[in-house]
Amino acid sequence: MRVLIAAGGTGGHIYPGITIAQTIRARHPDASILFVGTNRGLEADIVPRAGFPFAGIPARYLRRRLSLDVLRTGWTAVRGVVEAVRIVRRFRPHVAVGTGGYVSGPAMAAALLLRVPVVLQEQNAYPGLTNRMLGGLAAYVALGHPEAKGHLTGRARVVVTGNPIRDDVLTSTRTAGLAAFGLEPGHKTLLVFGGSQGGRSINQAVLEAAPRLLQLGIQILHQTGKAGYASVVAEAERRMAEACPGTAVVRRNDEHVILGRWHVLPYIHDMPAAYAVADLVVSRAGAITLAEITARGLPAILIPYPYAAEGHQDANARAMADAGAAVVVPDKDLNGDVLVEQVRALLQNPGRLVQMGSASRALARPDAAERIADLIEKAARR
Repeated sequence: MRVLIAAGGTGGHIYPGITIAQTIRARHPDASILFVGTNRGLEADIVPRAGFPFAGIPARYLRRRLSLDVLRTGWTAVRGVVEAVRIVRRFRPHVAVGTGGYVSGPAMAAALLLRVPVVLQEQNAYPGLTNRMLGGLAAYVALGHPEAKGHLTGRARVVVTGNPIRDDVLTSTRTAGLAAFGLEPGHKTLLVFGGSQGGRSINQAVLEAAPRLLQLGIQILHQTGKAGYASVVAEAERRMAEACPGTAVVRRNDEHVILGRWHVLPYIHDMPAAYAVADLVVSRAGAITLAEITARGLPAILIPYPYAAEGHQDANARAMADAGAAVVVPDKDLNGDVLVEQVRALLQNPGRLVQMGSASRALARPDAAERIADLIEKAARR
């Protein structure tokens, strides 16, 4: 079986594609799998590292307001379709899979033009533009959230599968995670990260709140993002010196500074281990992040990224909050005082934390990758 997968832009589109590819390969060891993306995107690095071949096409994000950039994007899309047609003709896939985003559009359009069955995977509660446009032409649309169904054309053959997650999200243990990060077993762990699209406001709130949060007896595992790491560490050292004189500063390595029980890292390479040690999560509301949080049954304080296309993260966060699994704080309202207030309220109410964790786990669909693979196999036989 030959499978073409278009996945690119943000990690939220790339990692589902990789998980789907790994599931297909586990079922069909002889399957040929080719990823399509842009040569300048994260996918150009992440996909080959995961062990899959990669082909680049021209593609760029479509801004929603009229401007000269829209014309440039349109021309790039045409070039992308032309190049994708060449790739599809050369690779001759039995099925093409798109995980949404601006890369998926040209590749899936090329597949449809050449009569290759298409399976679309939509992570968000509100579908992206590409999947809304092409959903009615696909063999199947695999939804991460049932709420997305109402935003697709009635012709779309939708199946609610959940969002695919890596196996190690479920199998990582707390003991191994504590050892991996040098955390203390006797303290609850607050996991904080901003995702691939930005965490500046979250970083600022943590800087303001951390000395007071540590007084609650917790430890903090804080991913800053690579761009802001040096400045966050410098400011963290200054604030801790003022608020908690004598706090030891330990540089575990170039990418892990410990200030008391506050662990600051630019990037957490082993997110499954981080989830395994977390008792409460503060994060953005990307669809795959939420799929991983719910798979572990974790309660969360969600700060939707305010510039996500068409408010995707707002819809995702609302779905979690409506289920009782999360508290939502708008980005514009976030500051250190609000963060301390929200974390303290949850930690001082263990019963509510347990209820939120149970509600989170009830939303999980750990078999999502297998269910999507079923749809891909069905489409390939059409």
